[in-house]
Amino acid sequence: MATIRQAINETIERVRIPTPTRLRDLIRQIRAARTAAEERAVVNRECAYIRSTFREEDSVWRCRNIAKLLYIHMLGYPAHFGQLECLKLTASPRFTDKRIGYLGAMLLLDERQDVHLLITNCLKNDLNSPTQFVVGLALCTLGAIASPEMARDLAGEVEKLMRSPNAYIRKKAALCAFRIIKRVPELMEIFLPATRSLLNEKNHGILIAGVTLITEMCEKSSDTLNHFKKIVPNLVRILKNLILAGYSPEHDVSGVSDPFLQVKILRLLRILGHNDPDASEAMNDILAQVATNTETSKNVGNTILYETVLSIMDIKSEGGLRVLAVNILGRFLLNSDKNIRYVALNTLLRTVHADISAVQRHRSTILECLKDPDVSIRRRAMELSFALINSQNIRAMSKELLVFLEKADPEFKAQCSSRMVHVAERYATSIRWRLDTLLSVLIAAGNYVRDDVVSSTIHLILNSPPEEQAYIGLRLWSSVHNVANSEEKQPLLQVAVWTIGEYGDLLLSSERIEEHQLVDIYQRLLWSTSVSTTTKQYALVSLAKLSTRIRTKEEETRVKQMIEAFGSHLNIDLQQRGVEFAQLFRDYSHLRPALLEKMPKIQKTLPNGTDVDGGGAFDDQQPSIDLIEGGDDGDASLMINTSGGSMVGKLGSDSRALLDLLGGGDDPIDGLGLVPTADVLITGSTTATTNGKPVVPTSTTTTTTTTTGNNQDLLDLLGSLDMPASTPPAAVNSSLGATSPLGGIGLDLNSLNDNSIKNGTGGPPNLLANSSSSFGGLDNLLNSNPISPTMPPVLPGLGSPLAGLGGSLTSPTSPTALVCSSTTNGSASLFSDFSAAAINNNDEHAKLLTALDKNGILVQLSAKHTGGALQILMTATNNSLTTLEQYLFQAAVPRSFSLQMLSPSGSTLPPGGTITQEMRVTSTAKATLRMRLRISYQSDGSPVQEQTEVSGFPEEPTE
Repeated sequence: MATIRQAINETIERVRIPTPTRLRDLIRQIRAARTAAEERAVVNRECAYIRSTFREEDSVWRCRNIAKLLYIHMLGYPAHFGQLECLKLTASPRFTDKRIGYLGAMLLLDERQDVHLLITNCLKNDLNSPTQFVVGLALCTLGAIASPEMARDLAGEVEKLMRSPNAYIRKKAALCAFRIIKRVPELMEIFLPATRSLLNEKNHGILIAGVTLITEMCEKSSDTLNHFKKIVPNLVRILKNLILAGYSPEHDVSGVSDPFLQVKILRLLRILGHNDPDASEAMNDILAQVATNTETSKNVGNTILYETVLSIMDIKSEGGLRVLAVNILGRFLLNSDKNIRYVALNTLLRTVHADISAVQRHRSTILECLKDPDVSIRRRAMELSFALINSQNIRAMSKELLVFLEKADPEFKAQCSSRMVHVAERYATSIRWRLDTLLSVLIAAGNYVRDDVVSSTIHLILNSPPEEQAYIGLRLWSSVHNVANSEEKQPLLQVAVWTIGEYGDLLLSSERIEEHQLVDIYQRLLWSTSVSTTTKQYALVSLAKLSTRIRTKEEETRVKQMIEAFGSHLNIDLQQRGVEFAQLFRDYSHLRPALLEKMPKIQKTLPNGTDVDGGGAFDDQQPSIDLIEGGDDGDASLMINTSGGSMVGKLGSDSRALLDLLGGGDDPIDGLGLVPTADVLITGSTTATTNGKPVVPTSTTTTTTTTTGNNQDLLDLLGSLDMPASTPPAAVNSSLGATSPLGGIGLDLNSLNDNSIKNGTGGPPNLLANSSSSFGGLDNLLNSNPISPTMPPVLPGLGSPLAGLGGSLTSPTSPTALVCSSTTNGSASLFSDFSAAAINNNDEHAKLLTALDKNGILVQLSAKHTGGALQILMTATNNSLTTLEQYLFQAAVPRSFSLQMLSPSGSTLPPGGTITQEMRVTSTAKATLRMRLRISYQSDGSPVQEQTEVSGFPEEPTE
């Protein structure tokens, strides 16, 4: 009776409330809108009506309104106000309402919404519904919108459904488990037992779902992958049954039995057999059967063959099977479908490293693909062609690729030309062939040539024998002379004018070219409006060089006039070149031949600073530098040893900059009373760190020669320490590090820059350590005279890393002192004999000297002779009321003494506090010790620096 009454009430309600627009009518209205404004008006009107029905709790037409709202949402309009109505529909007992409600939940809800949590209980109820279709709706929704929390709450319910006797529910549950594992991988252990049983199903839908689930598990976890390697025989059996099974209308697709399941199984076999010889052996036979028995006339068969090839190439398959896979891809290249050809080229490019000899058999087919009208196929064919080049086929392949380069689209020319240069450098059979190839690349690629091709060609010409330079010069001359549209071949012009300018004498000696012809070519290029500014820059420099190669006065005068004409050019760079070269002709004509002589062979500098020739050969005799860092005591010791032969360091023109860096000059050192032949010991006390750990350089004594001034000694400090005594300062560049059995430290200034030094990089690792000291001011310590105005400025940032340079370098000749920076307290092991003889200010035999007493800081030196050396204890006392930070003590002694320092007891001086530091001075000649000191610190954030000189040290007792 109640049911009848409810039906009557619903009928009355439908009659009373106007019927809403049907979904198909709404779609028709929206499609009929002619403008976007009309469409928005229709949508806004319908949304307003739907909102009003939601407020009135209209349950009769809720399903239809939600359906319309979902369509509006698909058009991109906001529909969030329907989220709660979707939840009400999912709670409805009617299947049609649930279907629309769950569809709306999947489209409108996400885990960021609070409403998302309200659907969990509804899903749990529907997962236990007796109706399979309701369970299927809940599983689909859970797989689509499951958050990690929701997945953990309902994973148990899904696992139970995977064991359901209903095949429809088992398939849906397996797919839902797949989505849950993608979202929360740690839940896969719950599904492992039920997943294994899915492979015993006869239903292909469940098999596909099970294989997909296992594939996802194996990709997520290596332990699960090892667990499922036992199912390889089962997968092989299923695949074999699919191949040998007869016609099945339920699963047949174009004559192939269930290709979707075959592809899924092949992909899983590829994952299980990767790097596993046993699993690969078990699947070799079935892969061979699939590769030989699959029909290739239809796209379905090609799909299976493609997946088979990927599996063969990815597992530990037999050699014959790999050849079979490559042959399948070769057949794909002959297919009329361009998509299949592209897939074949792409796969060959990925697998060419596995069996390049098998791929070489299809070289002609691959080269034919270079002519394909499809741009994607041409690109893949070009990349694969370069991958196939070796020393045997370089000539044939380069000929085909040059033909391709000449006709290729502009987007290919830059990449193709650069790669041609690379393979020609790697596999060239002769220098002449390589030169001819690079010239062909320049002609074919035109202005699309990258800068690296121009530089590589110039580098090759520069390092070629003279007869090859003359040959390529004549060929370049012929190319430029006959070029019709020079504006399209600027890189060719640049290489040509550079070569003619460098080797114009070789061209003229061949008697094929007259001098006026060369000058005419330059005049045509320099006055042409189609030649780029960069090419004119090349040509102007080249013309200046050519002026020293020609012999007739008339042509030399023409060259001079052409260069002077550029002195008023609108381009500032060309104008500057013209003015400077014209000045060479006018004022420095006697220097012009030397300044414009031929360039020497270019040497490549390796990252370690070693120079090699243009061919890339390495010198096996060069000494090695061993960097030993570490120690279990928490500090790091840096030790530099050189071994084997001599190290030749090249300073060249950088020697002047190195002297500026260290404050050297031609003036004698002021204040020490040293003769010009004296050397200086620089000693820094600092706290240097490398990678956050202290670096303790070892004490070093080395030898050098007596030369004029201390500049030579400063160069020795970082360069070779073993030059002959007769070597003048000007000969440093040619005789660095020649004779010492231990060699020297060669420091390549080109590899050092401000940033690299600040960061502790640039050079051997940890050789340059970050330091808190400021050696940038040591020029004042070493030379109190002002620097000459003509001296280049001191380079910024080069200095503090020098405090970390130390070594174990000794020499049989007269010793000199070297930089030593002492750091941590843990370095006592390096100075064990020093520490044993430590002294203090209360020692009655020690002489107390006051080095500094100013601004509340008292620095005293307590000196005493012990064991043939002078032991000195520096004590700094803070008598002021402020804390002094970053305290740094530095010292310098004459060359006839050697100074070693231990690390200070600290770097901060509180009021009334003290810092101590021990030093040891040994004498190498009879002389009076004088010590210049620099003391720096920060007081209230302001840097303070004091400099003083101390003498009166106790004399060494006589026997």
